[in-house]
Amino acid sequence: MAEAVLLSLDGLRVSFDTEQGPVQAVRGVSLEVRPGECLAVVGESGSGKSQLFLACLGLLAANGRAEGSARLQGEQLIGAGERGLAVLRGARVGLVSQDPMNALTPHLRVGEQLMEFVLDRGRMKRPEARIRALQLMESVGIRDPETRFDQYPHELSGGQRQRVAIAMALMPGPALLIADEPTTALDVTVQAQVLDVLRRLREQGLTIVLITHDLGVVAGIADRVAVMYAGAVVEVAATGQLFSMPRHPYTAALLEAIPRLDTKPGDRLVHIEGQPPRPHERLQGCPFAPRCALAQGRCRESEPGLDWSGGRASACHAPLPGGWAA
Repeated sequence: MAEAVLLSLDGLRVSFDTEQGPVQAVRGVSLEVRPGECLAVVGESGSGKSQLFLACLGLLAANGRAEGSARLQGEQLIGAGERGLAVLRGARVGLVSQDPMNALTPHLRVGEQLMEFVLDRGRMKRPEARIRALQLMESVGIRDPETRFDQYPHELSGGQRQRVAIAMALMPGPALLIADEPTTALDVTVQAQVLDVLRRLREQGLTIVLITHDLGVVAGIADRVAVMYAGAVVEVAATGQLFSMPRHPYTAALLEAIPRLDTKPGDRLVHIEGQPPRPHERLQGCPFAPRCALAQGRCRESEPGLDWSGGRASACHAPLPGGWAA
């Protein structure tokens, strides 16, 4: 019988020690990732969405510190130690970063990088590893994989390198794939192709966490969406619910800001007024209150907790009634 939860985060906090004092990047996030689903985690740059999952993998910067709980299939990750996490990374959790050029070693051929993990861990012999690498390259849409196998990263296009990065993350057969802004550095056409690869992987039963700042890219792939703002989750809902009836004003504002095909020439694009809180700023009340047209007195006095109801959640003192159609 399948487990109800693959990855469970409970009160996870991430802070960084700086010359100006500690910076809270993630503030007590509790979240679940279910087997076989695609969970999209969205929010503006600096909202803490990437640091949330880097903390789970022990990949924070040297001045970073994680507290709270993160359990993968019941196993505690926070405080597990480098040796334990090194075994987990790759084998059970695959990571695709937003910059494939930094994820790939420039002086090693693509095929060697694909095979490296399983060969070093003794999980496959070289002939078997080569066959699997070629199959994965083909499955993620790389044409002529035999030729690409022997090339260097700089000989590939940005889209091809991102596909290689996805294939590399899949090579050991992980239970969870974390894709951190996998389409950011790509043009629109290639973005669609990479998202189609992730969509097919989800349809094959792979559990995916898709981290992005763009709500527009998640509509056709994510089962659920978690929206983050200022280091905290402010809304969680099924994708269809969130797009048709957002409860948090920040989610509604993000949806309003998505460019539309029916925009007329001369119309100004909608944007969210103001700026997110600065990293060292001490928060009082709801972090979104200074930018929220619906903010009330108590919004500036106390921060709302994440309230779950009907399978979805929002952190707002006055959630939008019955949702709000963007």
